[in-house]
Amino acid sequence: MTFCCNSFLFTKISRKLRVNSIQNLSVKKFNRPKINTSVYRFVSNIKDDNKFPASEEKYKETLPTYSSLLDTYLPSKLVPYALLARLDKPIGTWLLYLPCTWSITMATYHAQLPVSQTIYTLALFGVGAFIMRGAGCTINDMWDRKIDSKVERTANRPLASGVVKPFQALTFLGIQLSAGLAVLTQFNWYSIFLGATSLSMVTLYPLMKRVTFWPQLYLGLAFNWGALLGWPAMIGSSEWSVTLPLYTAGVCWTLIYDTIYAHQDKKFDLMVGVKSTALLFGDKTRHWLTFFSGSMLSFLTLAGYMNGNDYPFYIISVMGAGSHLAWQLRTVNFDDVSDCGRKFRSNKWTGAIVLSGIVADTIWKNLNTVN
Repeated sequence: MTFCCNSFLFTKISRKLRVNSIQNLSVKKFNRPKINTSVYRFVSNIKDDNKFPASEEKYKETLPTYSSLLDTYLPSKLVPYALLARLDKPIGTWLLYLPCTWSITMATYHAQLPVSQTIYTLALFGVGAFIMRGAGCTINDMWDRKIDSKVERTANRPLASGVVKPFQALTFLGIQLSAGLAVLTQFNWYSIFLGATSLSMVTLYPLMKRVTFWPQLYLGLAFNWGALLGWPAMIGSSEWSVTLPLYTAGVCWTLIYDTIYAHQDKKFDLMVGVKSTALLFGDKTRHWLTFFSGSMLSFLTLAGYMNGNDYPFYIISVMGAGSHLAWQLRTVNFDDVSDCGRKFRSNKWTGAIVLSGIVADTIWKNLNTVN
């Protein structure tokens, strides 16, 4: 029948015909909200861009749905906010937290501080990393909601899909930052000031992908601030000869894992005009990441030397992390989205290996001191 291919006639006669087994449902009676067709395509997986569902029930089926443990343990109204803070993806919290642990345990090794103080500080930084990583994700999504709506992997995020409105996200961000401030005030004044200076970097990070091909570098500067903060939180002042090389090692590490991460979205980034090191490096990505891996290990070695660390640090932290990085770069397929995601997430073990070497070295030092 001609109404199937003529949208004008379809609108006029739809009240009299049964369309897709739906009786007495008028397209005019159902006022669909305006949505970005690219978002609709990615979320609903409809191949024909010009076809919209013929009923409200069908339309509702195309809205974002979230399948995670959060649906089970949280009230439905809170699930979008939990997803906005990426509670379903804890890898970001680990990557933010681990450089903090390096600095804290390096300070413990240097000053032979009590285990109880170390555990307490590690716990506070863990809570702070959990909160501030969520706040960073909220800020990022507020900046990027229009871009996210055009990218397949991010189109169903709460802000991009419209489940959470911008004002609601801003209110949620205020709660997150207040909680983060409450944690920060548990430290000494030097640490409070040093920690507060990182907020501007976190806020401006999403802008970087619009103006430079090096947003991963800027992310590294913001994400590894804990490497500068952990030491003074323990001692009350900074030992820059140790914390600056440690911080630089963390920045190089971020360039590695976030470039791998960026390869997941490179084809969409080209479409929407977003910049990244994945696009900048292109086919030479493996060579660049090899350089950054060597730089990370060099600065890590320098930090250990300046701190007076012993063999366990160099064997486990430096050589162990180097082995893991070598495995990543040897096996990663930059054109495979799933493999890039797996390699990115595996970096929690890279950071954990560095931490384990510092802890082992601290135990080794204490045993030698007792003997």
